Parts: sequence; C-alpha cells; structure tokens
Amino acid sequence: MTTKTTPKAQAFSMKELELLAQGRTTEMLARTATTTIIGKVYAEGGENALHTHVRQDHSFFVVAGEATFHDEDDKLTVLGPYEGILLPAGAYYWFQSSGEGNLVMLRFAGLLDTSGEQDDRLNLDGGLLPGDSIENKEVERIPIPGAFFGQ
Repeated sequence: MTTKTTPKAQAFSMKELELLAQGRTTEMLARTATTTIIGKVYAEGGENALHTHVRQDHSFFVVAGEATFHDEDDKLTVLGPYEGILLPAGAYYWFQSSGEGNLVMLRFAGLLDTSGEQDDRLNLDGGLLPGDSIENKEVERIPIPGAFFGQ
C-alpha cells in the first residue's frame, strides 16, 4: 500500500540574521525542489561582478538599507526599504549596498529547470562565477557580536 505524503508549509524568520561589521552573508530560510527563499545581509559591497542566472527567475526585496542594481549597460535601479526587483533568467546584473547601515534583503528564486547543477551563476563570457569567489569581490565576514536583524 502506498502512503500519500502531503507537502507541509515552512515558516521562516529573518530574526536570526546576524548584522555585520564587514562582508556579506547568505542564509537559506526555506526551500523546495523548485523555489528558494534566502536572507542576505551586506555590511558593504554586494554582488560586485556582472552575472546572470540562466536557470532561474529571481527577485530581491529590500527590507533595510539601500541597494543599487546595475545592468549590463550600467543602467541603475536604486531600491530602498519595501522595494524590490525581478530578474528574469538570463538578465545580467550586479548590485551594491549604497545606503547607511547594513543592507538586508530577501532573495526569492524559482528554478526553471531542475535537471542541472544548482549553480547556474555565469559571468558575461559564460563561465561560472561563484558568489563567494575572489572574482566576485568576496571579503571576510565579521559579525557584530550579539546584533541580529529585527531585534
């Protein structure tokens, strides 16, 4: 006899995201086989190399701080709290924290194709560009002791 398994809701919170003195952090908050919700905190910088995700539509929603997004033509989109941006699969972008204090965002993504590798982050030449790479200007993450978003 086959037992039917019903999917269950996943609650998540941003209250455990550490605020930072330096660097950036990415925390998986919830996921399914086709969708991810990630909490992101940036003391400075951002995703500083032009790239695209070819297998996922995704969006960023600013919760605190300010983000300036750049496309491949260097067109700017500045977002403050409670504003977001939708990046369809194949759209090139990079962004940086451009306001005072930590930039705190939610990143929502839907995979268009679940058959390949999870990392589909490509540079302008089509090569892999890991988010935590020197090419993407990764720096050491230094948390502010005892400081968490929403507390």
